[in-house]
Amino acid sequence: MPTPSIESGAPAPRVAPAEALLLASVFVIAACGLVYELAAGALASYLLGDSVLQFSTVIGSYLAAMGLGSWLSRFIERQLVAQFLRIELLVGLAGGLMPAALFTAHASLPAGNAAPFRILMYGGVVLVGTLVGLEIPLVMRILKRQFSQRYGLKDLVAQVLTFDYLGALVVAVAFPLLLVPHLGLVRTGLFFGLLNAAVAAWALWMFRADLPRFRSHAFACAAVVLVLAGAFGQAERLTTWAEDRFYGEAVLFRETSAYQRVVVSRGAAGVRLFLNGNLQFHSRDEYRYHEALVHPAMAAHGAPKRVLVLGGGDGMAAREALKYPSVEQLTLVELDPRMTELFSQQPLLTGLNQRALLDRRLKVVNADAFGWLEQHPDEMFDVIVVDFPDPSNFAIGKLYTTSFYALVDQHLAAGGYAVIQTTSPLIARKSFWTVATTVEAVGLQATPYHAHIPSFGEWGFIIASRRPWQRPAALPPGLRFLTLPGLDALLDFPPDMARVPAEPNRLSNQVLVHTFEEEWGRVHQ
Repeated sequence: MPTPSIESGAPAPRVAPAEALLLASVFVIAACGLVYELAAGALASYLLGDSVLQFSTVIGSYLAAMGLGSWLSRFIERQLVAQFLRIELLVGLAGGLMPAALFTAHASLPAGNAAPFRILMYGGVVLVGTLVGLEIPLVMRILKRQFSQRYGLKDLVAQVLTFDYLGALVVAVAFPLLLVPHLGLVRTGLFFGLLNAAVAAWALWMFRADLPRFRSHAFACAAVVLVLAGAFGQAERLTTWAEDRFYGEAVLFRETSAYQRVVVSRGAAGVRLFLNGNLQFHSRDEYRYHEALVHPAMAAHGAPKRVLVLGGGDGMAAREALKYPSVEQLTLVELDPRMTELFSQQPLLTGLNQRALLDRRLKVVNADAFGWLEQHPDEMFDVIVVDFPDPSNFAIGKLYTTSFYALVDQHLAAGGYAVIQTTSPLIARKSFWTVATTVEAVGLQATPYHAHIPSFGEWGFIIASRRPWQRPAALPPGLRFLTLPGLDALLDFPPDMARVPAEPNRLSNQVLVHTFEEEWGRVHQ
């Protein structure tokens, strides 16, 4: 009697163990493939700067390589299981080691020339993507050959793609929330490389009767597992070595949070904070930046009682704001809880911010600033300090838009001031004036000024207010950089930093992100 067809409506036979495991392997394969894709994009962001262009081109290259791999699978006609096993081992080896190899290369290649690293990175992306693209077509053909009586074409495609997409979904959620925070990028890559090797080992055992040269395949599986397991055990040492080489001084603290890579280093000149490889402050001159950021607005108000700091999880801006006896409450909204924990618990760092995050007047809120402002429409502040990273991607760029500044305006008390860190008016001149135009587009007056910060160069700020800003009559005692006579110099823009035409940055266009990337990109060419 012929075997009933699934398409005929007859009861389907029970799923065989080999079939179930083969479908489960599709889930694992999809998870591994997406991890390598996400890891490559994250590495491009961490090591080359947080750039939308870099992340997009890495993902695009990876997907194109997967398409190439799928096309090449048509030329594999014999020994499908053996070929599948070899590809799984190659994927596990290349994909698993890629983050570790890129970290090592970035630390070892000469600084100042990113071209060799880019070639290596995109070569690795194309290689891994091509191998991943070979996997699913081969699995479908093995399933069709082994279970030809069970599956019609549409059922085969539906089964395989269902497990493929489910694996991708699980990893897409776990990658930022569990994997990277707990394992880090290097160990995450190696862990999923071991999963690919496990799929190869399963295929070796399940189809051992059909495989020629079983011992050779078994030796290859064992060798790949040993290499990946050994690398996994040495991952922390490798990361430490690479970061020590990259930062050029002792690293005191390193951690990958749910939002960013946080590194604190210490050298002869002082302590530095890096987020995703980008310098945020140097202890030798951070006082210049934070005094310039906070005091022109705070002192001009006269007696601010309620202050809001957006960003600034290191507590340095809060330290300056708390120098005013009139301050009754300071709310600090910082997205990353690890930042506020680190700068409220580590003795060296609490010494830098003078224990500002432990002040009884300060309340820490770990939330997205945009969302927090929307959810607290009744909160009003005399001074709002906006201390975000530069607008190097769309996620941060939204915090420099007309929509965001309109929210800031809604939370500004009558006669209040908001001040915004606004990148370099010398290096990123149009970007700086784009922020000024954006502030003015929501009906606020913009008062631009700048200060020289040795670690960054010429740096810009903008005061946003409903009333004209007036030079304060006094400043808090004990400042190391800012003086009343010196304020006039901060307001003077020489010709090479003078205003240029710019359009407002809106959520619908994010022109600032593109302008910023173009201007700062010229510095690194």
